[in-house]
Amino acid sequence: MKIKDLLLTFLLILLWGLNFVVIRVGLNGFPPLLLAAARFAFAAFPLVLFLPRPKAALKHIIGYGLSTFALQFSFLFTGIHLGLSPGLASLILQLQAFFSIGLAALVFKERPSLWKLGGALIALFGLAIVAVNISGGTSGIGLALTLAAALSWATGNMFSKKVIADSPLSLVVWGSLVALPALAALSLFIEGPDQIVGALKGITWSTALAIVYLVYLSTHLCYGLWGYLLNRYPTSVVAPFTLLIPIIGFASSTVFLGEDFPIWKLAAALLVLAGLGFNLLELPIKRLFAKNRI
Repeated sequence: MKIKDLLLTFLLILLWGLNFVVIRVGLNGFPPLLLAAARFAFAAFPLVLFLPRPKAALKHIIGYGLSTFALQFSFLFTGIHLGLSPGLASLILQLQAFFSIGLAALVFKERPSLWKLGGALIALFGLAIVAVNISGGTSGIGLALTLAAALSWATGNMFSKKVIADSPLSLVVWGSLVALPALAALSLFIEGPDQIVGALKGITWSTALAIVYLVYLSTHLCYGLWGYLLNRYPTSVVAPFTLLIPIIGFASSTVFLGEDFPIWKLAAALLVLAGLGFNLLELPIKRLFAKNRI
């Protein structure tokens, strides 16, 4: 990978890792569903007026937008709102990789390798450590909701396989347009007009800046960079860098929010990251062994 692209990759991972702290800041001023609706309102407009609709059946675009954006972020934002720390949220959300493997086996009959199943088992031990240490109360509900967010993301990955977009940003923008009315309706029904009006009237600079970050950096810039990198390099080269996201998530949450980092969090993080590493590094390691045999 060229130095310029390597630097862009680290910028991408840094921005996505910090994203979880920014979500927590945004939730201090907006209820979770309203924050998600605001994010995707600005992610959709005005760009949707200028970018062509992805080439796919409308049902696949709707499925992608609802699962990847509406469901994932309503679950994630609510989970963090209910007490799951941003650091743990950044870790648990990465389990979408294993949900994706399972769904691909069901939907596309893609048989997972023993290597991937082993990685999933290792990560499951890490998840068990988290569940044992935060079970019960709002944090337990937050964990369950974040797992639901990971499953929603994985479901969106299945729809994205059916969509051909002129650019990754086009798919993100049109998916945001699909998510917006669903999130707005959920916010109105669950959070209520009084809470929405109160949040909008009392919006602070920190909340506004959090929305700007979530829209223009975490959504537009990061997804654009991700698409750029995947177009230039094999997925096996780019994907392993995502292992750094929970590290940035934990570090930033500790530094900026004072999140504690007991030994059980370290053990859980190491197990989940090891499981993800098994999944992401399978092909490079097999190729390395094949070369050594020759």
